[in-house]
Amino acid sequence: MSRGTPSDHPTDAGATTVALAQADAGQLEAGRGDAAPLKLEQFLPYRLNVVASLVSHALSRIYADRYGIGVPEWRVLVTLGQYGMMTGKAIGAHSHMHKTKVSRAVALLETRKLLARRANRADLREAFLTLTPSGRAMYDDLAPIALEFARRLADALDPADRAAFERSVERLTERSAKLAAEYARGKDRGEP
Repeated sequence: MSRGTPSDHPTDAGATTVALAQADAGQLEAGRGDAAPLKLEQFLPYRLNVVASLVSHALSRIYADRYGIGVPEWRVLVTLGQYGMMTGKAIGAHSHMHKTKVSRAVALLETRKLLARRANRADLREAFLTLTPSGRAMYDDLAPIALEFARRLADALDPADRAAFERSVERLTERSAKLAAEYARGKDRGEP
């Protein structure tokens, strides 16, 4: 492939995708005018998803290329790197991953001898998970790279805006959790 192809540069591919989507949206908007009550490109949940997807894709290129792991394995590795020992259930709750994804990531990391499993004698259905020395070395290698990525991402914000952004992200996270719980309760009662 040539050096300039989007597939060679994931962030370029993401920018190209966003530019094409914006161009398509402009054409659609021109055809419909302001009559549409819901415009995807202005819909906050969609916009947050686009940012999360682009960031995740760019960051995943670092650990996928370097270590051959995906997003679920990365989240398990980083969570264990942060907390030392956890159960799969606790990792899923902390990282917002479904138990199936956690289980598959744990199995892959265990196969690669990056994490170890020890039975929980109080509950034999679950195990305590820890990083092996190889897993800890991977975490220690990736942590500064990930922090540098985060710093470069945050450089898009003016220093004066960063505190407000952090507060906004915290508030949106809290509100999202409340809305998810509210809609889950409604679903339990058979409501749409």
